[in-house]
Amino acid sequence: MSSPESWGDGTRSVRAGDAVPVPGAPLRPSPVFAAPFHLADRPPRADGADAYARTEHPTLRVFEEAVGELDRGRCLAFATGMAAVGAAVLACAGAGDRVVLPADGYYATRVLAADELTRLGMRVEYVPTPEIGEVAARGDLDGARFVLLETPSNPQLDVCDIAAVARATRAAGAVLAVDNTTATPLGQRPLELGADLTIGSDTKALSGHSDLLLGHVSTTDDELYARLKAWRDHTGATPGPFEAWLGHRSMSTLDLRLARQAQNAAAVAELLAGHPAVNGVRWPWRAGDPSAELAARQMLRPNGVVSAELASEEAVGRLLAASRLWLAATSFGGVHSTVDRRAQWGGDAVPGGFVRFSCGIEDTADLVADLTAALDAI
Repeated sequence: MSSPESWGDGTRSVRAGDAVPVPGAPLRPSPVFAAPFHLADRPPRADGADAYARTEHPTLRVFEEAVGELDRGRCLAFATGMAAVGAAVLACAGAGDRVVLPADGYYATRVLAADELTRLGMRVEYVPTPEIGEVAARGDLDGARFVLLETPSNPQLDVCDIAAVARATRAAGAVLAVDNTTATPLGQRPLELGADLTIGSDTKALSGHSDLLLGHVSTTDDELYARLKAWRDHTGATPGPFEAWLGHRSMSTLDLRLARQAQNAAAVAELLAGHPAVNGVRWPWRAGDPSAELAARQMLRPNGVVSAELASEEAVGRLLAASRLWLAATSFGGVHSTVDRRAQWGGDAVPGGFVRFSCGIEDTADLVADLTAALDAI
């Protein structure tokens, strides 16, 4: 008989979090809509009974078990990806601590640092993703309390060596967290590479349908898990049961969606690289990409996000006006193919024509034909 440890990505995506089958029961339980639970005449939480949804909830546990199986750790779900990032930092670092963040990662993390972490007395430093390995090798992470990586970085898709940085943070006594949103738990397992925490914005590819906000943090460290759980209980960053249920339902197709998105991304990257209206194409699995060698060694599979640069903001506008299948929208990892001009959000140091293409699951030939016509219209 096969065991869950030997199952492939498709099987794990569908079966993760499932309980032992019971005759007459549904294949997966419906969401439980409750805030308080009956206490009767027993003390709160006696024998593991649920008491209040902010601190424990059956639907949430099922989702967390499922994601934890993919991450190979214990998972805690949060209301959004940024709630997960905030919990990871604030549960592990405090006033006077040195915190190292990616200079080129998700801009909202840098806003959190500038507006909140510094206000709380943390010493925040920023290191570009391609340079963090050298910083770690030089011993420059000594004295850090918390280090966050985002690999591949968003939106420029640089990759760093998680295992090498993990060796340095372990020696320095720092907590290493990896924002694994772009890679997904099927594309990369930071905990197995030495990270203490892996973080995901499940709004993106994990749920994949652009219809909910959700995040999570997973760890194999019981002390870190307890600290994060206490932070979530105290701050109330718990997701609702319907969001958790939707996330679990949606991740069943993660393997299938990633496969089509990667197929589309490979074709789109080649199209963009060969078109005169485009420069600076990045996709870590394209031959010749600066991150290709490391991505092939560290990651388990590609995803559907490609970045590139058009001549200007106006060029991006013309492309969108000429396209029927590529929609202007932020976020990524969904079933619809989207284009996001990152400079319009004001948080990334990128030119006005820099765009993030998030490939959906439409037919590859249709996406390529539509994008070719839109590029020619520029």
